[in-house]
Amino acid sequence: MRIELERRARVSRLFSVLSPLLALALTLVFGAVMFWLLGKNPLGALYVYFIEPLREVWSLHELAIKAAPLILIGVGLSVCYRSNNWNIGAEGQFTIGAITGSILPVMYPDWHSPMILPLMLVMGMVGGALYAGLPALLKTRFNTNEILTSLMLVYIAQLYLDWLVRGPWRDPQGYNFPQTKSFQVEAVLPEILSSGRAHWAFVFAIVAAVALWFMMRFMLKGFEVSVLGQSERAGRFAGFSARRMVWFSMLLSGALAGLAGISEVSGSIGHVQPTISPGYGFTAIIVAFLGRLNPLGIIASGLVLALTYLGGEAAQLSIGISDKVSRVFQGLLLFFVLSCDTLIHYRIRLVLAGTRAVEVKA
Repeated sequence: MRIELERRARVSRLFSVLSPLLALALTLVFGAVMFWLLGKNPLGALYVYFIEPLREVWSLHELAIKAAPLILIGVGLSVCYRSNNWNIGAEGQFTIGAITGSILPVMYPDWHSPMILPLMLVMGMVGGALYAGLPALLKTRFNTNEILTSLMLVYIAQLYLDWLVRGPWRDPQGYNFPQTKSFQVEAVLPEILSSGRAHWAFVFAIVAAVALWFMMRFMLKGFEVSVLGQSERAGRFAGFSARRMVWFSMLLSGALAGLAGISEVSGSIGHVQPTISPGYGFTAIIVAFLGRLNPLGIIASGLVLALTYLGGEAAQLSIGISDKVSRVFQGLLLFFVLSCDTLIHYRIRLVLAGTRAVEVKA
């Protein structure tokens, strides 16, 4: 017996629209079951996880801080995925963007100029783009699978960051802690409002999402992304280059990941340390798909996934569960998003040996 997937002749528009909401509802149901198995009150745990973090002004600022990198990285990845280029290494591009953007405040701590912060942001974007250019080069030149190369480059970036802060960049006055000197005032990304810590990275994320939505909806480049993503052969007939699209999508997503990296270091942390991300680059993959690869939808999904980080921290204090539960929630959400999309576009058939296929209504 084997299981086959047969593409449906017609796809329900209603279920396509409701798919992310259905996936979120299933995640909540199975999350409640998980809390019950852990010996916790399911409703109380879900309240702590998803409602309690939204009751205070300061926690809304923290939500914006955690959503900003997810949205920035997610909208870049959406262009990659819609063009059928699978960048899985945004976490590494995030890290390299943080490193290259931090060169000025770390190497020249006595330089005080209003130009330092814009230069840091540009250098972070350039660093992330160049690092994403490595799998693009390998794919276009040697036909290497970008999934593998971009993913493996993540670990190189993380080990390089660890070496820097424990070696050449370590603060000699830092009591032997593996971190750099704190950034000078001019190198810190300012807060949006005086009522909390939320900084301008969230504004960057919203602007990037709106700009890429406009590109995908109204510009020729967006049409090119869609055509090549659906059929490379059709794109060639239209005069589009699949090779140039690899470079465009990878460099764009890498630049936005790099911007997220330097914004996180400059706005939220204030120095470089071995751990600068709780896995934003990987979580942003879930954000992109939950948002239906639509930049405006990614704003909403980025806030939802940011809430799982805040809820995980709150749940540790309130009901005493592991921080790994937030990863379980994110994994469940990705599983149900992909499952719902699969069942919307395909029928399941069970094929028995020596018999005709049996269609399963799903």
